Amino acid sequence: MTTENPGVMPVSAIITEGAFLSSNRQRLFVLYFTGTLIDLVILNLFNEFSDKVTVTSFTMSLLAAVLLQLLLKLTIALEHRVAAFFNSKSGALMKFLRFFCAWLVLFGSKFVILEALSFALGDSVHFSGAFHGIVWLVLVVVTMLVAEELVTRIYRRLS
Repeated sequence: MTTENPGVMPVSAIITEGAFLSSNRQRLFVLYFTGTLIDLVILNLFNEFSDKVTVTSFTMSLLAAVLLQLLLKLTIALEHRVAAFFNSKSGALMKFLRFFCAWLVLFGSKFVILEALSFALGDSVHFSGAFHGIVWLVLVVVTMLVAEELVTRIYRRLS
């Protein structure tokens, strides 16, 4: 137990000192690993509690979560590049184009994601409902992004 906070075990009793030292690659790994686990949980919760999201097995949901994490990060990176391009220009038209193109990338990517899931995993992961399942895919993706942001904010508050 610690002298600063009696009754609380210090973190150093659980984690070795070397584990606190981290490189950018380690931080990136933890970021993507955590994101994938969050996506896995969200996808399986939708599978369990909704009849519009169907995943045949845990293995398929894990593969889908990895693919979703990769595609979502690529989408966000592309959106940031597009935004940076238009932010470097001045004028009302450029500001409008920045928001329009960002929306286009973010919205259009959902169709790419749906096709990529279908191509890679076939019928093992299926979104049904309005507009061939795109509405439920968007709902799942937004839930994943909100959950990842919530976990990030909790993590930062702990410091």
